[in-house]
Amino acid sequence: MEALDYHAEERRKAEFDVEEMKIVWAGSRQAYEISDRVARLVASDPVFRKDNRTMLSRKDLFKDTLRKAAHAWKRIIELRLSGLFFSCGMFIPAIKGQGNEEQQQKWLPMAYKMQIIGCYAQTELGHGSNVQGLETTATFDPETDEFVIHSPTLTSSKWWPGGLGKVSTHALVYARLITDGQDHGVHGFIVQLRSLDDHLPLPGITVGDIGMKFGSGAYNSMDNGVLRFDHVRIPRDQMLMGVSQVTREGKFMQSDVPRQLVYGTMVYVRQKIVADASCALSRAVCIATRYSAVRRQFGSHNGGPETQVIDYKTQQSRLFPLLASAYAFRFVGEWLKWLYTDVTRRLEANDFSTLPEVHACTAGLKSVTTSATADAIEECRKLCGGHGYLSSSGLPELFAVYVPACTYEGDNVVLLLQVSRFLMKTVSQLGSGKKPVGTIAYMGRSEHLLQCRCEVERAEDWLKPNVILEAFEARAARMSVTCAKNLNNFPNQEEGFAQLATDLAEAAVAHVQLIIVSKFIEKLHQDIPGKGVKRQLEILFNVYALSLLHKHLGDFVASGCITPKQGALANEQLRLLYSQVRPNAIALVDAFNYTDHYLGSVLGRYDGNVYPKLYEEAWKDPLNETVVPDGYHDYIRPILKQHIRVARL
Repeated sequence: MEALDYHAEERRKAEFDVEEMKIVWAGSRQAYEISDRVARLVASDPVFRKDNRTMLSRKDLFKDTLRKAAHAWKRIIELRLSGLFFSCGMFIPAIKGQGNEEQQQKWLPMAYKMQIIGCYAQTELGHGSNVQGLETTATFDPETDEFVIHSPTLTSSKWWPGGLGKVSTHALVYARLITDGQDHGVHGFIVQLRSLDDHLPLPGITVGDIGMKFGSGAYNSMDNGVLRFDHVRIPRDQMLMGVSQVTREGKFMQSDVPRQLVYGTMVYVRQKIVADASCALSRAVCIATRYSAVRRQFGSHNGGPETQVIDYKTQQSRLFPLLASAYAFRFVGEWLKWLYTDVTRRLEANDFSTLPEVHACTAGLKSVTTSATADAIEECRKLCGGHGYLSSSGLPELFAVYVPACTYEGDNVVLLLQVSRFLMKTVSQLGSGKKPVGTIAYMGRSEHLLQCRCEVERAEDWLKPNVILEAFEARAARMSVTCAKNLNNFPNQEEGFAQLATDLAEAAVAHVQLIIVSKFIEKLHQDIPGKGVKRQLEILFNVYALSLLHKHLGDFVASGCITPKQGALANEQLRLLYSQVRPNAIALVDAFNYTDHYLGSVLGRYDGNVYPKLYEEAWKDPLNETVVPDGYHDYIRPILKQHIRVARL
């Protein structure tokens, strides 16, 4: 019997070539074919079953994760899927970026072949974002030619590194380098934690798991760890010596390789985080969109069917901007990949001219995309009503898995303040003749942008990309220039940064949102094949930009570029755009090409067969293994029969 497709009619409405949009989403036909093949291999392999994750105990969940990881590694070898490897976070990228050639030749092959398993031990119990405040020490002993790694305080315990608690054999430990009583700041050291024979911790090392985290499955499948050192000795050559080193005599030296090369690792990691944001957001949006087309509520007349929830304007106004954001984040993530390649090439040629801009871009995009995605996943859960709260919807676990991204690799508020410092420096140099370039080039036209007036007379004028772009540029420039002027009112600039931190963070958000909008426009200028694909991307671009304008209307009006009436016209056009997204909504999420296994959601099933599967999933819960609960005779029956003994005082 052929399976029913409850979304078939929705798919027939599509006004574009879905297969071509899948290629646009993947980035290229080759990327699409590879990802599609891997996804279907995983979905068809029973070892990768994950529908029972939320019902497993912590120990069973962790063991099941190890089983899947081992099986995945086996399949990678069998299928010769080159380029894929397992490693905990930044261990390999950091060695590639900060180790010298000899260290890379020694450690990377072992890590790639899984002969060692590494983690990245930077964050401590007492310090996270403030890396320079780390307390772990690495003191050089010239008599033995060794570093002594030590945790002098409780708060110097390494805390949170993924893979540390139970799995990793080695760690890249960040500690304060001390030679001859002098502190040279934080540096990286490769430290073996466990025996390669029996996996027991080596002498002087205390290591374990930090305990249960938010969510029933989520990061509880990972062994985030705690690590303390009691005068652990390592050879001198296990200090990462790509940018600095300690000689046999104990002299600290900067190497010939510029220290700025370490930024390559940071750019790599943050561009990966932005790519992950579009992935997580698109998963949530796919679930919410498909379920919104299945769910019917109210609106029936004369015994007819109730209205699909997705047809309500309130649902569209909450859902479709998130759909557009998923595409926007995907395209800015593609650009970040290019930026990483470009900055790596420049660094190798000792060209550091773009580093300040690159740092601001990666910091700002990491902050804005992860915050928006975390909020969007929760919004998608609410868009699915009560059923969105069920674990089987896939949304609670997706939220629990994703929300730490707002904190790791840089707290989002701290990162925005770093971006704002770059913006303030840019504004301060405008009169010096130094021309801003790249993503900050618009600042060179700040005099015009502070005076410009938006040429919008009708709602459809907001469909012009140049009109939207100028409005976003004017807003960003005005907010940065205003902050710079206000900073000048403080006798001490650092006091000004502290007092104006909220305004500065908002100026940074405006700048980053401008980057995303501009990169979406650049995508539209590319050669995009496929029937109707470019038209759909144009609609999504306008939804993304105008929904941001609606959300931050006060900032845009305050910039003087647009009037309240023009803001109202933007909202009018946005409502019309939602009607254009509606016939294509299911096809637009189909273009993500996610298997049901990957989504892990009953509500987001490709065939839309939601209600029978929800009912089926309910009976799989361990509580339903017995009709009468285990505690009936001890607790429920005595209450019902009034056989409760009351203690006499």
